Amino acid sequence: MIGRITTLLYGIFCYLVFFATFLYAIAFLGDFGVPRTIDSGVEGSVGMALAINAGLLALFALQHSIMARSWFKRAWTRIVPPAAERSTYVLFSSVALIVLFWQWRPMGGLLWQVDNELGRMAIYWIYAAGWLLLLAATFMINHFDLFGLRQVYLHFREQEYVGLPFRTPGLYRYVRHPIYLAWLCIFWATPRMTIAHLVFALATTAYILIAIQWEEQDLTRAYGDAYRKYRQQVPKILPVAFGREPGHNPASALKSGGATQTVEYPGN
Repeated sequence: MIGRITTLLYGIFCYLVFFATFLYAIAFLGDFGVPRTIDSGVEGSVGMALAINAGLLALFALQHSIMARSWFKRAWTRIVPPAAERSTYVLFSSVALIVLFWQWRPMGGLLWQVDNELGRMAIYWIYAAGWLLLLAATFMINHFDLFGLRQVYLHFREQEYVGLPFRTPGLYRYVRHPIYLAWLCIFWATPRMTIAHLVFALATTAYILIAIQWEEQDLTRAYGDAYRKYRQQVPKILPVAFGREPGHNPASALKSGGATQTVEYPGN
């Protein structure tokens, strides 16, 4: 009983760390309201700042990708309880982001700046919409499973964990990766694009494009033909069906095909 309570409390703690990090990230990338933001601080050598920032981004990318792979999970659950594996992944991801927030270096240089009030407001609306889309997309595929709370709760109740079935709710009928679409809105929607912000946006965009390939390989292995069919019918990130027949409607195609699938993204 003590072990189950401890695992539950650990999962809750990991989630709270994530949530605090999530809130800080909104202010960090938006460049407002917190002591250290993407463009705050004393500028030093551009070369040193670039090297440090590249290292921080690489640290996050490696942690996020390696710990999401099935071979790592098999090895890792020999050390941590299986019920706490997802919570531990969430905790390590949060810590990697906290280190990035703490050590990020401003780099100066202004690539564009929108001074028009309506223009700035429109950009901030896109930025806010990105964060709302991100949260909404996680709840569509089970937010609490994605962040480890469902696993530790079932363990506490002495119920066996069963992975989510494969279905395509809401936004997942129109794009396969609405979470990544949300991140792209967040990374690029800024009225003041500095060199530091551009480095961050370019690096994270490149990571997203690479991570999608790894993630979809895992999903294809997990769900087989169901996911292959889904890939053929639904665009990757943008809800635009390039190269598909005119009038093709992904939502209608999935509905008519009797799909009842939830996309559980192991790399998110």
